Amino acid sequence: MALPEHDAPALTPRTPRIVAAAKLHRGAARRKAGRFLAEGPNSVSAAIAAGAAVELYVAAAAAARHPGILAAAAAAGVRAHPIDDAAAAKLADTVTSTGLFALCAADAALAEPGEVLAAAAAGGTGPGGIALIGVDTADPGNAGTLIRMADALGAAGVVLAGDCVDPLGGKVVRSTAGSLFHVPVARHRDIGAVLDAAAAAGVATLATAADAELALGADPLPAGPVAWLLGNEAHGLDPATRARADARVRIPIRGRAESLNLATAAAMCLWESARSRGAEPTHYA
Repeated sequence: MALPEHDAPALTPRTPRIVAAAKLHRGAARRKAGRFLAEGPNSVSAAIAAGAAVELYVAAAAAARHPGILAAAAAAGVRAHPIDDAAAAKLADTVTSTGLFALCAADAALAEPGEVLAAAAAGGTGPGGIALIGVDTADPGNAGTLIRMADALGAAGVVLAGDCVDPLGGKVVRSTAGSLFHVPVARHRDIGAVLDAAAAAGVATLATAADAELALGADPLPAGPVAWLLGNEAHGLDPATRARADARVRIPIRGRAESLNLATAAAMCLWESARSRGAEPTHYA
């Protein structure tokens, strides 16, 4: 399928539209513009379906590979601009560009912490009654993994609290593989305020700790709405945050490893929570 603007010249790295879009690799520019970039077929198609895409930038080879995405954009009234390969390289934050980008509205992709926690409260005893709270999550790949896991296991959403990476940064968006546009994601600098919001919503908080009173997979977890507190990759949860949790859970390790990384621990906790609630899969990986 040809681009709707196939008669128009391809945008180049010097075109003002591309210059402005490339600036969105910086957090300050994203915040000022209220825009961010999503790259690749999964993220772009999800952005279109969610109503978050403002316009597309598409290289010729990508247009030939993804006619369905262009058709979906046209049906949604999202304009697709042709770009040359040099412009695609400028917009990409990877060595090899996919040639397919969506300029997205930040307010269409981000929620407030209270919205995520209210969704968990409404989910009750089902898998939708689970939320994730990443505390001081610094690694973009881990932040994206939390969002993708929440989507895969039917959780209510994710709150990134404290000194966390920007969820609209390119590496985070890419690592969610489109899940950023499927589940509510929020960011808030004040960890205490997020914990207060959880308590106000009636959502119990669970923290992992090696000396915790509950063992994952052996002891019953709270049946009502819960939010897992997941600590920083290097330091874990600080003692004050851990102490505020309504319950603490230890993860059994049967080999010689001393600990688990953030993504692995989060996956185990979220999967066990969903399993214990009798969540039925929608499909299989």
